[in-house]
Amino acid sequence: MDINTEHTIFQALTARHDIQRVLCDKLEKLIKNNELQQSKDFYPQLDIELKAHATAEERHLYVPVMSHDDGMDLSRHAIAEHHEMDEMMATLNDGRTSDDNWLKTCEALIHEVRHHLKEEENKFFKDAKTLLDKETQQRLGSLYQVEHHEFEKNHG
Repeated sequence: MDINTEHTIFQALTARHDIQRVLCDKLEKLIKNNELQQSKDFYPQLDIELKAHATAEERHLYVPVMSHDDGMDLSRHAIAEHHEMDEMMATLNDGRTSDDNWLKTCEALIHEVRHHLKEEENKFFKDAKTLLDKETQQRLGSLYQVEHHEFEKNHG
């Protein structure tokens, strides 16, 4: 298990965001090349990454930020976006979704992931950094990484 105890919660999250961007790029390329089966075979990698990330991020960033009055609306918005992605992922994992709908939903998910990551890094993180002291940021970074790893190990 690779836990970088030097990483703050924001550094740990950004490192996972970079992985998510690479997975989205690979999946998008498969879709654009009309490689439906390869897309469906590759998708579970993105699925487990997003689920592990969202679970650990909500617990180790959103909840601590929500403990501050100024963090309530910030966290609610981000959690709402996670919920939208969860619904798309449920459609993709359904097994009864038509190929056409699967492709449209997958493209929508990729778009939403990219939007969410950009918004989080450019707005949410900046605001959240003002609410969490350095020691808390360090502690949450390690907790996030451990939980992400455990989720992947148990669900991957």
